[in-house]
Amino acid sequence: MMARHNPCLDLMPSLGGMRMRTWLFLVFLVVPIIEIVLFVVVGGWIGVWPTIGLIVFTAVVGSMLVSRQGRGTWIQLQREIAEGQSPSVTLVHGALILVAGALLLTPGFLTDTIGFTLLVPAAREGLRGWFVRRMNSRWVVIS
Repeated sequence: MMARHNPCLDLMPSLGGMRMRTWLFLVFLVVPIIEIVLFVVVGGWIGVWPTIGLIVFTAVVGSMLVSRQGRGTWIQLQREIAEGQSPSVTLVHGALILVAGALLLTPGFLTDTIGFTLLVPAAREGLRGWFVRRMNSRWVVIS
């Protein structure tokens, strides 16, 4: 049976000419390989049990930081809504904090590094600004 072309897939975002499906496949293939290599290398340097301890430690510390920043973002969101302001920036920061939490609970050094980076407000704002610039160059917004 021959696969049919789905025209909806033509609308999917692409990253550098790659379809999103291909990009996601590579991420889900490459990231675990990198994590395994990092586990082996770090385990060779400091030993198996300290490596496991470090992974558990980053998950605990990360979850505490995500909880604290998430609460602060929630309070800011409520305040902006109560004052009649657009909460769009705060919502993006909240979503990125949520992603950071998922990455920090995923065992691995690469995911922890990305997760902790997303907990830095300046890094979140930089990522948000990059995404806005990227989308503004691709889409026309009529208000």
